[in-house]
Amino acid sequence: MRILLIEDEAKLASFLKKGLEEQGYCVSVESNGSKALETAAVNQFDLILLDIMLPGQNGFEVLKNLRDFSVNTPIIFISALSESDHVIRGLDLGAVDYIKKPFDFEELKARIRNVARKFTSERASVLKVEDLVIDLINREVNRSGQAINLSKREFSLLQLLMNNANRVVSKTEIIDKIWDVQFDMSSNVVEVHMHQLRKKVDSDFAKKLIETKIGYGYRILGSLEKR
Repeated sequence: MRILLIEDEAKLASFLKKGLEEQGYCVSVESNGSKALETAAVNQFDLILLDIMLPGQNGFEVLKNLRDFSVNTPIIFISALSESDHVIRGLDLGAVDYIKKPFDFEELKARIRNVARKFTSERASVLKVEDLVIDLINREVNRSGQAINLSKREFSLLQLLMNNANRVVSKTEIIDKIWDVQFDMSSNVVEVHMHQLRKKVDSDFAKKLIETKIGYGYRILGSLEKR
């Protein structure tokens, strides 16, 4: 899951980013409402965590403008404004949840999981290509019934490839959808992760599913089933 955290309190933003990344999420951070609006409009995120008291534009304005731009990414407000009218306004504008500061990090994680379950259920929770199966809710992968342990990035890479089965996914698209928006394009980190992923998914099996198209990108071969 790719999360945009919009929070101008640097210490809290750093804590949340670190904690969420340890849970396997890819987290980008913005501290200015106007800049965050631009980032959310031109990049694809699965969830936005949005403070209200922000420089540039406040959280209510950011949410309203995102919806005006037809950006329908689920949004959870995280704010010290705890009065009922603020909560009601945030939910009426289209937020899926509202968490009052200070909050317990475990509660935040649970609310994020709840959003993931709700919105994933509208699509698919399990992807299958040939004998390779990925459980998006429990974050489990197996091939021919054999469990495969993947890192957080490797899991996201595999999910992206499986959702685009038989289509070549470019390095640029991989970076855009999985890595932080500040990613260094000259880095070979994508190639390193893809090498590790192929070793884990293909090395012990006669049929190879992941293919490198030199100069273009990567693809996984086979019919995709979703459920």
